[in-house]
Amino acid sequence: MLGYLRLLFDNFTLILLAVVATATLLPAQGQGAELFHWLTVAAIALLFFMHGAKLSRQAIIAGATHWRLHLLVFGCTFVMFPILGLLAKPVLLPLLGDKLYMGVLFLCVLPGTVQSAIAFTSLAGGNVPAAVCSASASSILGIILTPLLVALLMQVDASEGASPLHSIGAISMQLLLPFVLGHSMRPLIGCWVDKYKKPLSRLDQTSILLVVYTALSASVVEGLWHTISPMALTILTLVCCVLLAVVLFLTGWLGRRLGFSREDQITIVFGGSKKSMATGVPMAQVLFAGTLLGPALLPLIIFHQIQLMVCAVMAQHYARQGEDIRLNSEQLANTDQQQR
Repeated sequence: MLGYLRLLFDNFTLILLAVVATATLLPAQGQGAELFHWLTVAAIALLFFMHGAKLSRQAIIAGATHWRLHLLVFGCTFVMFPILGLLAKPVLLPLLGDKLYMGVLFLCVLPGTVQSAIAFTSLAGGNVPAAVCSASASSILGIILTPLLVALLMQVDASEGASPLHSIGAISMQLLLPFVLGHSMRPLIGCWVDKYKKPLSRLDQTSILLVVYTALSASVVEGLWHTISPMALTILTLVCCVLLAVVLFLTGWLGRRLGFSREDQITIVFGGSKKSMATGVPMAQVLFAGTLLGPALLPLIIFHQIQLMVCAVMAQHYARQGEDIRLNSEQLANTDQQQR
């Protein structure tokens, strides 16, 4: 039981909750808000620069040939998720209201995660090269697809009249350009990045925490908690749980139904069910303004933590299951040798 609790409530989850509480009680204002804004811009640029530097050409080549898997993961991320969000509108709109429902729909059109999808796939014994390629491609494609899907699906003035092309340009400057620069620098810094991969992973978490504090502070100053009740937050949490459960079931079922190997099924489950906070928060800052920013972020913050908790337990289960399969195979092989 204690092991499961440690999986569910890891250090990052607890720190994120503390950051949310700090932004609620002590939001950045005035010159402090301006300072945190520029710190956030720098942190996001550094985060995606390092993502680009971590991605090796060998991983791209090894994973890119598995096109059926990638199509399925992209379909789950950018087609199945938005369809589920739209189908749930008659139920969610009366329960959550316009702004929080908009946040749920924004969550549904976001790209998948990179770091955690790869980590959970590796822990569970899945196809890691395919996960690296799929997760990285999802993050890059999302820079274009997410603003287009927001413009197509959301009947809101998200960015005060900015066109989807303007949003794509702004997001590309913040996310894609540092990623490309980082990848182009890999021949020079790749060995150093690979050597210090574990300490650099803390950079991801620190950047996310900084971005969440800055964005949530702005929303709190705009009156976020005066418009969203504790009951609405409870309902939103339940909605995120149900959404994740449905997606996990569908990704697992599709992987089996389409005849993928066990390793590929694991990659599909973890790649197709996750949504990225590292990408989603800076995108929300570009796509949404004023009082819309907070409701757009809340579903993502909640869903992100739930997916980490649930996927940590699932990865451990897959790993134990794989070990049992290996032991059974060895026993059968030994039995065959003895009979011969």
